[in-house]
Amino acid sequence: MHRKANKRVRTARPKTRHFSPPPRLEPGAPTDLDLMRAIQAADPEALSQLYDRYNGILKALILRVIHNEAEADDLLQEIFMEIWNQAKNFSAQKGKPLGWMVTLARRRAIDGLRKKQAYARAEERLQNETEQQPDAWVHNATEEEIALSDTRTLIRKVIKGLPPAQQQAIDLAFFRGMSQREIAAKTNTPLGTVKTRLELGLKKIYDGLKELRDEL
Repeated sequence: MHRKANKRVRTARPKTRHFSPPPRLEPGAPTDLDLMRAIQAADPEALSQLYDRYNGILKALILRVIHNEAEADDLLQEIFMEIWNQAKNFSAQKGKPLGWMVTLARRRAIDGLRKKQAYARAEERLQNETEQQPDAWVHNATEEEIALSDTRTLIRKVIKGLPPAQQQAIDLAFFRGMSQREIAAKTNTPLGTVKTRLELGLKKIYDGLKELRDEL
């Protein structure tokens, strides 16, 4: 009976792990610290090796926050670019490279989730506005008609400040009701680029509305 109980304890332990253990290094392979110092010296091969070594662990961490495979892949690439750009801020005296990367990845994942929620709120506001007064957007409404709503006035002002490609994406998606795939086909633009334009446009609208409201 004691042996069976011990077996159960041993087999239950792996279930408590959240991430895969760090890979074992082959004899002569550079340590994490070696790779980080090489990245600080602008060696792109070191970043590639660090990616091969830890992309699985960091992606698992991201997925616990984002819960979306495609978005996690995109964010993972951004995180390794930030590792490259922020490597100078790493100090071996403050901890190990993996701990520093995990902290950075967790912060970026949480920021990504907050931005996604902000996009959703901005999208909902835009959709509500167009549902309430569609003619003020689809047709060339007079300034007097638009002035009836402070929010619409602010939105129009912010949209005019967007780059042309983002203005087009916002117009087609929210004011003409086209899906991202339809926009990609109409504008002969990759789907990923359309998605990025919409996200950047929404973020600028969201931030712009905050700034403009603060000025009023």
